[in-house]
Amino acid sequence: MPGEQTADVGAPGPVGLNHIVLNVRDLDRAHAFWTDVMGFRHVAELDPSRDRRMRFYAGRGGNHHDLALMQLPESSAAEAAETPRAGLNHLAVEYGDQASWLAQLRRLQAAGVEFGSRVNHGTSHSVYIEDPDGHGVELMYSLPAEQWRGDVGAALNHLDVLPREGEAALADPETPRFG
Repeated sequence: MPGEQTADVGAPGPVGLNHIVLNVRDLDRAHAFWTDVMGFRHVAELDPSRDRRMRFYAGRGGNHHDLALMQLPESSAAEAAETPRAGLNHLAVEYGDQASWLAQLRRLQAAGVEFGSRVNHGTSHSVYIEDPDGHGVELMYSLPAEQWRGDVGAALNHLDVLPREGEAALADPETPRFG
């Protein structure tokens, strides 16, 4: 029933969804749709030296990004079976603070959930997992806007890859300020 808690989660619940990342076949076409038609602001682009093209967009709220578009690689018919499809890349579930996020990570570890990756971005700290159907789920908490607002592009390009197993996955080192 709406409003009822059906399970004892053992950790503070999420604040809500933070952003969504879509795999797209034509980044420029998708860019035009999400900016010209839907009204999102283009706020940053992944550094071109990385091995993929990705753009970040924000609505009118104060979030660093609400939507990201990731260009799918071109592939031959033989590679198509192994190439990600257009559509959902992952959804990000936001926790209100570091303590709530770490409590949830401990709960996941205790339940035997495998962390696909553990990273600190310049705007948030994250763990990536998969749901039972293989959908990508990012569990994250946002860093204060003062830390990234000066240069959102640099912050969105920042990536510290951290250990994903054991107590080391629960360490949460500081992220630099941007701008």
